[in-house]
Amino acid sequence: MQTMFEIDNKIVSLDIIQQKFTCDFEKCKGYCCVYGESGAPLEEKEVKILKQIFPKIKEFLRPEGMDVIEKQGTSIVDKDKDKVTPLIGKKECAYAIFENGVARCSIEKAYEAGIISFRKPISCHLYPVRIKKYDKFEAINYDRWHVCDPAKECGEDLNIPLYIFVRDALIRKYGEEFTEKLEKIAQEITNPEGYNQ
Repeated sequence: MQTMFEIDNKIVSLDIIQQKFTCDFEKCKGYCCVYGESGAPLEEKEVKILKQIFPKIKEFLRPEGMDVIEKQGTSIVDKDKDKVTPLIGKKECAYAIFENGVARCSIEKAYEAGIISFRKPISCHLYPVRIKKYDKFEAINYDRWHVCDPAKECGEDLNIPLYIFVRDALIRKYGEEFTEKLEKIAQEITNPEGYNQ
């Protein structure tokens, strides 16, 4: 039984196509920004970007987040030697803010206000899609987490597949061409009889 497929030297889990998923913040409260053993994974270029934009996003941070970032830095290296965002008391991301009880990203808040052009770390934008880099390829997988159970239910209710939910993030990460190839494969797999292209 097929569980994965390849696009441009990237191994994609079939879950990306088959899983229905749409965030339901009223139920989950943005807990993916709050729970976890480590901060949000960062690409090398994002480490530099966070240093550059920090002065511009200070006004959007909570005092607790500001304190942690000033002590630890705009990014840290975790126990797995990965570059990640720092955490407040081994809990929420230092960049997390709360609006009406829902965790949000202060970086994205600054982006929406037109203060910066960087939306947020791509790992956050793509979540629950996770990318693992190997020597000769990248693996693109669905990260199953009970915190996101409401998103699975919402996705089922609205009939929105995961690859559609993260479409903008996929384009940002891999480009239009990759995303279009993924969408064609998704159509072939989910509706083989009606696929005519």
